[in-house]
Amino acid sequence: MDTLQNMRVFVRVVEAGTFTAAAQSLNSTTGAMSRAVSELEAHLRTRLLNRSTRRLALTTAGERYLTRCQQILSDVDTAEEEASCAHERPNGALRMHSFASIGQHYVLPAISQYRALYPEVTVELTLSQRMPDLFEGSADVAVVTASTLPDSELVSLLLGTTFNILCASPSYVRVHGEPERPTDLADHDCLILHTPAFPAHEWVLNGPDQSHTLEVNGPVQVNIAESLLVAIREGMGIGMVPLYAAISGLRDGTLVRVLPGYTSQKTNVYALYPSRKFIDAKTRTWVEFLRTHLPEMIARDEALLTEVDRRHGISDIVPTLSAASD
Repeated sequence: MDTLQNMRVFVRVVEAGTFTAAAQSLNSTTGAMSRAVSELEAHLRTRLLNRSTRRLALTTAGERYLTRCQQILSDVDTAEEEASCAHERPNGALRMHSFASIGQHYVLPAISQYRALYPEVTVELTLSQRMPDLFEGSADVAVVTASTLPDSELVSLLLGTTFNILCASPSYVRVHGEPERPTDLADHDCLILHTPAFPAHEWVLNGPDQSHTLEVNGPVQVNIAESLLVAIREGMGIGMVPLYAAISGLRDGTLVRVLPGYTSQKTNVYALYPSRKFIDAKTRTWVEFLRTHLPEMIARDEALLTEVDRRHGISDIVPTLSAASD
């Protein structure tokens, strides 16, 4: 007996209301429909349907069994669709959301590499500083940074961990000098970056001695790291900047690292998508691509930071933080 097929027949008979209607929808015969349900009842040793010449009615056992069958058949269909997607070539529009700074420095370069592998995929990338509502259907997948994620029904994949560093312009340092310890920041103009990733007016500095939590205020507050970098380069003050946003300026000398023995609290990078069920080929391959390549990008920037620090004679480098995990 094909139990799974008989379950499909049973569900279809109930949904159609008669054996005849079920047979027509499945391109079969009324007798075959009746035999399938009878075999199922014999196998279960219980009656599922009360039959009369005019109508069919579920028994109490039949009602319970119908609910189970519907769930089982839905899971079987999902498994088959996921398996078939594994062999499909990704194509079509992939809608992405990303926080602005990490989108520019990590997501866009990753998109370039991804499309070299899958040129049939087009990308619609939205950059913003808000946590997206993926259930509203505006995006297929998002890349966000956060210390921790709020509880939700979204599927989250931890791609890696990065950190923030303190930077100033060479002109600011010439005029105001450099702080020698975290508490010296109270005598400097501190530029504020307000993002969903960490508190705007609280800097947590982890160094070789201990962790320092500082309440900071300053003359300028922005919500995008690249705007903060403009303010820093203009000599307005000292700012806490994500490593991936600061590394280019540190290498070309337009930025100076302040308190180089310290970093801020680590920031996790996540890929978010609505469900593991019915995930299409382009979303699945993009997430898997990020799982491999984004940790490599983070490790590259950490290596560049070590190179810059060594060039300036700084030896107490903070240990590497990047690590990807499920």
